[in-house]
Amino acid sequence: MTDAGTDSGTDGGAGRRGAAAALRRARTLLLDCLLPPDCPLCHQPVDRAGLLCPECFRRIRFIAEPCCRQCGEPFSAPGFGGAGRICAPCGAAPPPWRQGRAAMVYDEWSRPLILRLKYADRTDLAPVLARHMLRAGAGLLDGADLLVPVPLHRRRLFHRRYNQAALLARATGRLAGLPTIPDLLVRPHPTPPLGRLGATARRDTLRGAIALRPGRAAQVAGQRILLVDDVMTTGATTGECARVLLAAGARSVDVLVAARALAPPRS
Repeated sequence: MTDAGTDSGTDGGAGRRGAAAALRRARTLLLDCLLPPDCPLCHQPVDRAGLLCPECFRRIRFIAEPCCRQCGEPFSAPGFGGAGRICAPCGAAPPPWRQGRAAMVYDEWSRPLILRLKYADRTDLAPVLARHMLRAGAGLLDGADLLVPVPLHRRRLFHRRYNQAALLARATGRLAGLPTIPDLLVRPHPTPPLGRLGATARRDTLRGAIALRPGRAAQVAGQRILLVDDVMTTGATTGECARVLLAAGARSVDVLVAARALAPPRS
């Protein structure tokens, strides 16, 4: 009797999930009829919402192997980085996190995707970027327990109304089937814009600017955490976040970002 009841409940659950999936497909088809899907960059028609058109896809510089194992910087040749696949800057000053990956190079073609998500209320771009982050960070996601976004200070969050890193973390976690804790880290104090600062000045500015939300230590202890952000430049922000998480007892911290700003060529 018990087995029969369990089987019946399982069949009912499967039926409900199948009906829900069919309803989602019907809604998608209806929406595509009312609002035909277009490329999020150039607005040319595409087969499915969230896809880039072939021309925009060709222009985006997606990052694949070979690249630096710690910061995601792409190598120009397979032999660069040596057996450990570590770029020269990471070899000279290793970041506090274990491994890092980026989905694409941050340049003139990918920048509109990031900036529209960040500043123009284009929250629909988070799932678009998350699909490429899923590809780039597949190995990191396989070894992660949970995703944590880089935080915004409450003043900036009030003006922007959302944290783009949290949207990316949620979308990527949903695709990977992993939990996300969007408010695990906080910025107790505002920091000035970092865009014009060098690596050392960024680190100095961010020291003490990120903290674990009070009472959340139990959610960190022993966990393999994947830290998520939109863009990595010098790694100062992700580095401060990683130090806080490791100090709170995280088993490991890896980093996954939508885009990687390339280091300037060395003279």
